[in-house]
Amino acid sequence: MRIGHGYDLHRFGDPGTAVSVRLAGIEIKHNQQVIAHSDGDVLIHALCDALLGAMSQGDIGQHFSDQDEHWRDADSRQFLRLIAELMGHQKFYLENADLTLICEAPRINPYRHKMCERIAKDLSVDIERINIKATTAEGVGAVGRGEAMAAHAVVLLRRKIDVAT
Repeated sequence: MRIGHGYDLHRFGDPGTAVSVRLAGIEIKHNQQVIAHSDGDVLIHALCDALLGAMSQGDIGQHFSDQDEHWRDADSRQFLRLIAELMGHQKFYLENADLTLICEAPRINPYRHKMCERIAKDLSVDIERINIKATTAEGVGAVGRGEAMAAHAVVLLRRKIDVAT
């Protein structure tokens, strides 16, 4: 078994510059735009880093560089699906993923189940293997002042064992 941890943080632009943010592939109403090369989905970015780390495959920036225009405004679910393919090639499967969103807003509780469904679908696993929760930063730091949002992800992977017949 292999454990991986991922972290991501994105700053917000000026208030009133957007109508939504994307989290775990779901558009959620919000009055600030995330500043990012891709869609800025901090939950999926943290998850991608955790998966890559557990496989000893570097980080999201090595696979989907923000210096590569091909990935500009990319849907982060595409990153996740490509990493799922890599997991298959390396004979890993996901035991579980635990994701934590840290932000003052938006609130995700109404979207939590759909977020888990999307991630489970992209990783081809049962939904009960995915957990998403949220907390605030209690007004401390850039996240607490509403200037940014962050996410942590922890995953447990298991390598498939080929049994000779």
